[in-house]
Order: sequence, then structure tokens, then C-alpha cells
Amino acid sequence: MKARNTAALRIGGMMLGISMASVAMPYVALAHGPTRQKVTESVEINAPAAKVWATIGNFQNMAWCDDVAKTTGTGGNVPNTANRVITLKSGATITQDLTRYDAKEMSYGYFTDKIDIKVLPVNDYSGEIKVIPEGANKSKVSWEAAFYRGYMNNDPPPNLSDDASLKAVTKWVRTRLDGLKTKMEATH
Repeated sequence: MKARNTAALRIGGMMLGISMASVAMPYVALAHGPTRQKVTESVEINAPAAKVWATIGNFQNMAWCDDVAKTTGTGGNVPNTANRVITLKSGATITQDLTRYDAKEMSYGYFTDKIDIKVLPVNDYSGEIKVIPEGANKSKVSWEAAFYRGYMNNDPPPNLSDDASLKAVTKWVRTRLDGLKTKMEATH
């Protein structure tokens, strides 16, 4: 008799546990952190791809961006060795590592080690820039960025939310691509 009661208690306890878990499940699903965001932008430039690549293909030179005061770095264009520190005209700095470089394909990828969230409200930002030939005197530059919002916990403040991060990165990339187009077409 005692064995039956113990078995009944165990089964009842398991049922209660399963019941409690099913009630808690929806809340667990809502309690995850931020989701990786992506931005992809491109611009068509009336200049040969080789000329565009000659301007942007050196990882250590960001002079083609209007808001960059200087770029310093080490390692040239060697993936997993090269790094750069971009100093903006505002005085803020961004530290990045080269993760992939392909001169033949006219593309490179990078990871951002350090960025002030006042400059760009993101975490774990990585990017890829690629120049695509589109005829003899035309090219397309594609820039992909992947990142997490500026606040990595739940309930971010509005300025560090997914929406704020998406808007800021889209503006960041778009401004640089449009500036590159203007510079390249003015000298072509």
C-alpha cells in the first residue's frame, strides 16, 4: 500500500512539474536577449570598379569617408593580423580587425572591437564591403553590416533598441556610400 502511495505522489509531482513548465514556457521564450540585426546597402558609381577598389581597398585607409580625420593601423591587408583605428573628426575612435580580404574579388570583411555607442549604438558589429564591376565604366559597391543593438539585456532604452540600432547603422552605411559615390564621380 505504501509503495502505491509513493508512486502516486511521484506521478502527481511529475504532472505538477510538467504543468508548471507549460505555464512558464511562454515567458521563457520572451526572456531571450537581443536578435542579430543586418543591414545591406549598395550604390552604383559611374567609375570603373578597379578605380573604386583602388580608393577603398586598403583596409588601413578610410580617407574616402568625409567624417574620418585619420586612420592608423598595423598588418596591412592580412586577415586576422591587420587592424585599424579610425579617428573621426568628432574625436571618437573605432577599432577594427580585418577578418577577410580578397583583392581579386575586391572585397574585405572586418569586425569592430571597440566603438562608442554614442557614435553607433551597437555591439558585436561586423561588416563586409565589396566592389562589383558593372561594365567598363560603372561599378556597384555593396556594404553589409551585422550587429546587435546597443543594449544587450532585455528592455533596452529607446536610444539603444533594435530600431535605433537599425536606423543608425543604415544611416552610417548609406552616408559613407553616398559620399564615396560623390567623390568617385567628381574625379572620374
